[in-house]
Amino acid sequence: MSSEQSPMNSGFGFDTTAEQILAGRDLKGINAIVTGGYSGIGVETVRVLVRAGARVVVPARDLDKARRTLREVQDVELERLDLADPASIDAFAARYVASERPLSLLINSAGVMACPLERDGRGFERQFATNHLGHFQLTAGLWPALRRAGAARVVSVSSLGHRLSAVDFEDPHFARGPYDKWSAYGQSKTANALSALELDRRARAHGVRAFSVHPGEIMTDLSRHLSPEDLRRVGATDAAGNFRSREESGFKTVEQGAATQVWCATSPQLDGKGGVYCEDCDIAAAVPEDSQERVGVSPWARDPQAAHRLWALSETLLGREFRIG
Repeated sequence: MSSEQSPMNSGFGFDTTAEQILAGRDLKGINAIVTGGYSGIGVETVRVLVRAGARVVVPARDLDKARRTLREVQDVELERLDLADPASIDAFAARYVASERPLSLLINSAGVMACPLERDGRGFERQFATNHLGHFQLTAGLWPALRRAGAARVVSVSSLGHRLSAVDFEDPHFARGPYDKWSAYGQSKTANALSALELDRRARAHGVRAFSVHPGEIMTDLSRHLSPEDLRRVGATDAAGNFRSREESGFKTVEQGAATQVWCATSPQLDGKGGVYCEDCDIAAAVPEDSQERVGVSPWARDPQAAHRLWALSETLLGREFRIG
């Protein structure tokens, strides 16, 4: 297990906002890509990066929605991308690499949560395919631009939901076992953490560091598939179905939810570090498998052997190598 996986007492915390993270920072000359940058915490991430001077590309499956959502954010470049479509991923990455721009920040923030069983054209389960494999393929395609930056960071948005399931290497797409939407979500979020761990190990020699993030519990469009029972389960509503206050639920605002991924992407406090899972604008504590606390990262999401195995599985499923060199 990584010895770096312990809090560093950053001075920030649960209530910190993304804007506070970047207060006084100048990101002029920085190129960033934010997937999911037109929904939920992605919008706030884009807004504060642009305000600090970064040039931001937002890839979107629904360009009309992206234009509407980001209409008040100036100088954002919108591009077409569908993380569930391998050809779309390749085309977007090729266009960006061909532009010869370096890529200093890649924030993989898009995702789906606890949706009904759906499969893509390859037969892959939607949550694993979108949340993990789509971003794995995208990062691989953008590798030349990340390396060109000289010093770059890749941030994978995981979740406390990783505690629900390790990666099922024998049946990742629920081809044999019964589908459970929460196990599928948990598996995909564990995969996000493991992917960052292995990417960091492979890429650090080239100046690219990777991090995974639990942004906090936030009510956004990500929760659109949740039933009334699900909302009670996650603590958003009480037994009568009434939405609880943020103080009662422990949920964050969107501004607070965007903070940790912005911190991981930009903070000088993380210079020389990587491969760690972060929450509340700090490195999270490593917790045991049976922990009941709603903080920390479980053993199966920080296991180097599992991370290596996931990388190999991802290459096999995609039918291509992610070569770093």
